Amino acid sequence: MQRIEKIEAVLRDWLPEKPGAAWMAKVFRGLENAVSPAQARALIEGGWDLVNRGGKRWRPLLMALVCESLGGGDASLPLTPLVEFCHNASLIHDDLEDNSDERRGKPAIHLLYGSDTAINGGAFLYFLPLACLEAWEGPPEWKDMMYRLWGGYMRRLHLGQSMDITWHRDFSSLPNLDEYDRMCRLKTGCLARLAAVLGVYAAAACQTGSPAAQKTAHAAAETLGLAAENLGVGFQILDDVKNLTTGIPGKKRGDDVVEGKKSLPVLLYLHRRPEKRDFTARCFQAARKAGTQAPEVEELIGELDRAGVLQEAEEQGRTLILEAKKILSADGGDLLAGFTDLIV
Repeated sequence: MQRIEKIEAVLRDWLPEKPGAAWMAKVFRGLENAVSPAQARALIEGGWDLVNRGGKRWRPLLMALVCESLGGGDASLPLTPLVEFCHNASLIHDDLEDNSDERRGKPAIHLLYGSDTAINGGAFLYFLPLACLEAWEGPPEWKDMMYRLWGGYMRRLHLGQSMDITWHRDFSSLPNLDEYDRMCRLKTGCLARLAAVLGVYAAAACQTGSPAAQKTAHAAAETLGLAAENLGVGFQILDDVKNLTTGIPGKKRGDDVVEGKKSLPVLLYLHRRPEKRDFTARCFQAARKAGTQAPEVEELIGELDRAGVLQEAEEQGRTLILEAKKILSADGGDLLAGFTDLIV
């Protein structure tokens, strides 16, 4: 609980409720004279709104726990916006692209502030944490590495989103299960992996004088990074199942059907029952027109349930998470042993 409070304090420090001269001097680095408080507020207000609504914060928590488990203490805390702000930025853009009307129990950001402001503010929320990295007092060689990591992972994140958009816009496009796994690893798994890798390198930066520590850090980053990626994919699968069963807090049950989302349960169903493609397309089209209240939403969910694919997808998600837990526990000790239980 104490770690979450520390993370929240870091996030609040970079997104204050009332931007002033000190905040602009820190964030805009020399542009404070060209930007008024009103303009700054318009730029960050939507992003701050979403961040302030909460969320599980499990990615920055993972980063902090990895760093501490490897002897780095709180060294990674100043870098936690690199994953949490980017995650929230992706949600703002995702809701706009999917025409979603709700996020974390409130209207989606583009509905409250306008699509133009949501696009611009979401993009800014991606780039804002680079100011955190710029202010980080780590060794220059580690800072350079983290800049490169951030750029690479942001490209992966957007590629995964592009794959997802392509599939749900065109119902005739039916990815195979390997393609779906790749999309999840890019869209959802990469931020989890980035969190673990940054945690490893933040800890290693504290021991920068030891070549052996640097070599060990690269090996740990690969092992823990893959475990975190599997964790992210498993988390995404369980989220998709919950959307079609119990519903996700802050969203409407079945809104993935409205979006035409090719989630794992839908793909399992269609690959085994290709004769059901017309039926599924009809349900998606009706849901897109009438929203979650369309009877076809429950009709499709009922079919998925009877086919057993909801349970099968859930089992796959939990298997990935269990595998990740074993690796995290083995390499991270007691600090990471119970981490996965907090987020599932």
